[in-house]
Amino acid sequence: MSATPDAAGDTQDVDIIIIGGGLVGASLGCALAPLIARFGWRVAIIEAAALPSAESPRWQPSFDARASAIAEGTAQRFDQLGIWSAMAQEATPIRTIHISERGRLGATRLRAEELNVAALGYVIPNAWMGQVLHRHLATLPLTWFCPARVASLTPQAKGHLVRLEDGRTLRAPLTLLADGGRSGLKEQLGISSRRASYQQSAVIAHVGVHAPHHGIAYERFTREGPMALLPLPGQAMELIWTHPSGDEAARLALSDREFLDQLQRAFGDRAGRFTKVGQRFAYPLSLVTAEEPVRPGLAVLGNAAHALHPVAGQGFNLALRGVMDLVAALEAGQEASRPLGDIATLTDFERRRAQDRANVIRFSDSLVRLFGLSWPLVDHARAAGLIGLNLVGPLRRSLARRAMGIER
Repeated sequence: MSATPDAAGDTQDVDIIIIGGGLVGASLGCALAPLIARFGWRVAIIEAAALPSAESPRWQPSFDARASAIAEGTAQRFDQLGIWSAMAQEATPIRTIHISERGRLGATRLRAEELNVAALGYVIPNAWMGQVLHRHLATLPLTWFCPARVASLTPQAKGHLVRLEDGRTLRAPLTLLADGGRSGLKEQLGISSRRASYQQSAVIAHVGVHAPHHGIAYERFTREGPMALLPLPGQAMELIWTHPSGDEAARLALSDREFLDQLQRAFGDRAGRFTKVGQRFAYPLSLVTAEEPVRPGLAVLGNAAHALHPVAGQGFNLALRGVMDLVAALEAGQEASRPLGDIATLTDFERRRAQDRANVIRFSDSLVRLFGLSWPLVDHARAAGLIGLNLVGPLRRSLARRAMGIER
């Protein structure tokens, strides 16, 4: 990893600028490694948050550490990048996905053995994923600007000019926006987003359970909204509990005992008795998609391109498929002697992404809306559908392959 340039001066010319060094931007840097070696590309990464130093203490997992569910297909892609063996050290396998509706008998179980795989997916602490990615990035000839914030992003005849808040400037024919969509850079460029609020908020926390979870992930639909429990090391699980907007504040204010009591009543006994709850977080839920994910010299990735409801746990998995498709498109463009940032290359990338993105959005959005209806006939139809899905092997296996990220 190249040292960060220290002072403002002449504009630095590079081939690719990645704005955002989080999980998506860091994954992109790792995925570009073979092309950097093959084509000699100069790549710069701009990240606002300071990275841990080499002298930071060894990894110590925390009960409250936020985690993400990654599909088996994502694990396979990390393996292609040469980092899965390290990631797997802190990964908890999901061996079964249990889908049910509170107050109804219907349920569906997706099992890893039906697909002849060790796991349907894995739950990994975000901090560990970041550490593994950045350790790998440290071996690559990249230039880091970190911590650094982008003050402006200006289109030019051949690419974009990036001005940092400290006065330094960079220029590249291709800029990749992976900043999570919170920096305002999309808006600065006039890229609008379609937004549809679910009128829900998610409460996130880790909870202890009194018995081993056996690698089961639960998706539970309730009157308030979907709930998910993801397996963590030991007798702990990550809870994602959706609430009607505004109701989450009261839950955040409860004592631990009151929170666990209400959680037990809402979720039921399928996961056993809840014994402990960690720090609680909440955030509003919306479906957000960028209107222009590509422009000449620019591509938008990750949460900057799309933010989904967490009901199906597909957000990061969708983003990583986008990373891999982008790298494939850039390689094809280079082999066709097209310049970096060429709109034909980026249009090819967007064509690869459009159907996958539409399928995932339709799938997750339909689940939220279907289980949000409370008409009597719909209630019975959902229960019958869950029972039927559990009985019909091919349909269940197709759903499992989609959950694994190996069927688009």
